[in-house]
Amino acid sequence: MLTKPANVLITRPEPKAQVLVSYLQKQGIKVCSQPLFDYLNFTNAQAVSHAIKTSNIIIFVSAAAVKFAQQNSPITQHTNQFFFAVGKATQQALSALGINQVITPTLENSEGLLALKELRDVQAKQITIFRGDGGREHLAQTLSERGATVEYVESYQRVWRTLPKSIAKQWQAQQINCIVVTSNAILTKIVEIMNLLACNDKTAQTYWREKCVWLVASQRIAENATSIGLQHVINMNGASDSIIGQQIKQL
Repeated sequence: MLTKPANVLITRPEPKAQVLVSYLQKQGIKVCSQPLFDYLNFTNAQAVSHAIKTSNIIIFVSAAAVKFAQQNSPITQHTNQFFFAVGKATQQALSALGINQVITPTLENSEGLLALKELRDVQAKQITIFRGDGGREHLAQTLSERGATVEYVESYQRVWRTLPKSIAKQWQAQQINCIVVTSNAILTKIVEIMNLLACNDKTAQTYWREKCVWLVASQRIAENATSIGLQHVINMNGASDSIIGQQIKQL
């Protein structure tokens, strides 16, 4: 799909951004990183402790949700719950805390979680979903429809960085031709940044929409990317370092 070697832009937040950059560089891939937001604690010890004590099922939808929950109150204080992680990175974050009995879907998203047999019969179960501020409601709504009582603990919030207006022009000057997008929030923000440049530069608009390859983490993100006119969108079905590296090599 690319006529030149991949020159990749990583947009995920730190510290995962730098870990991915190092992983790709070791494979000889040219890459630069520009996190678009930072994480900030958004909960307290009482909320975390109450959720852990009262829930039958606990679901973490990101490694950051694990990290900030643990910072507020030990999530290992009770061990009679069923723990679920949306993907391998989140599972590894729980494992690092000594929580090894964690159920993780093959498809690393809400749909993958909902397909698990352990979450099909949740009648009268108390479920807590640990996540950041905002996000999809599909997981909670479906579990509620299945008879569960579902609550959120928003353990962190995203604080978007203020970037220079020239940042998209800098990316183009660096000959970025492949962009890794791991959430719809990141997709929305990066397209917004590029549209500011494209308003006065039709060549730039054509470049980002028609020449650049967009590697996205899920079908939902892929559909959104296509709907706003991005022409070369590849759904990686995951966002692990290894999946991203394999996909870039295939370009």
